Amino acid sequence: MPDETFFLVRSDILPETMMKVVEAKELLETRQVETVGEAVKRVGLSRSAFYKYKDGIHPFNAMTKEKIVTVSMNLEHRSGVLSKVLSYVARVGGNVLTINQTIPLQGLANVAMSVDTVQMEQGMTQFLEGLQEVDGVRKAFVVGRSETL
Repeated sequence: MPDETFFLVRSDILPETMMKVVEAKELLETRQVETVGEAVKRVGLSRSAFYKYKDGIHPFNAMTKEKIVTVSMNLEHRSGVLSKVLSYVARVGGNVLTINQTIPLQGLANVAMSVDTVQMEQGMTQFLEGLQEVDGVRKAFVVGRSETL
């Protein structure tokens, strides 16, 4: 698994290559160019350097854009448990995008829920801890993340 240690670094101390990767990504995102080849040519960067660093560097403000997290939970089969979960998500600033629930077996139902977390002030660890404190939630864990940059 890749190392996921993050650093907040001022742009003026980054190597020029890193800044060119950010510029090329911005050209692609804003559709000023159509291909990676055009983007790297415009900023004076090799394609190999772009592909090497493109997933590892993002502008700080881009990291706070839309973040969708898929959470899997085991919920007790009792009236109101899912409602309490949804209330908790809303209370902490999450926006539920999708919900998929299995038929309860042996008193438990599995619920997979995609949540837009862009408005949440708390971190993912706090969010999951809070979910597990909701009455009727036996287990909650992240099964996927998506960031649209």
